[in-house]
Amino acid sequence: MKKMLTRSVVFAALTLSPVALAQDAAAPAAPTTPVNKPGADAVRDTWNYFYKGQGQGPILVEAKLCTEVAKDGPNKFECTAEVDPTAGVKANTTVMLWQSYLVPSGDSVEDIMVQTKQGTTVRETKDVKVKGEGWRARQWTGVRLNKPGNWTVTIMRGEETLKEIQIKVN
Repeated sequence: MKKMLTRSVVFAALTLSPVALAQDAAAPAAPTTPVNKPGADAVRDTWNYFYKGQGQGPILVEAKLCTEVAKDGPNKFECTAEVDPTAGVKANTTVMLWQSYLVPSGDSVEDIMVQTKQGTTVRETKDVKVKGEGWRARQWTGVRLNKPGNWTVTIMRGEETLKEIQIKVN
């Protein structure tokens, strides 16, 4: 009887624990703003790209200049203080270029670069690496804007420009 009871407890623990854990992990905070519900085709295309798109490269989903990226809490790894590029920043300010990518599962991409230019003069180029370890690969790269003028922050992969952000430095 004792052996049967022990087996029942172990069976129940093995059966129920993953369900309880999955429910805890799948219970995200309620969104503060409504989000668009994608269609079935968009979801299927995304799944197919993530699970079967190895070797096709990353998709840059979003990029913005920030002064803060959350280190913990519900907004962990999110840009929490976005810079208004038209209002600009003061000279000698270091900002972060926050990036979000979709990278096929298991892929590692090491040929992305972030380049900062003042006018047409390249001031800095930094390498960026992202991995397909989850639905979103987020990366933030510090860029120093040390002189007044019009600056451009560019995300490139090889010769391809993925995104450019113009910013005024006062």
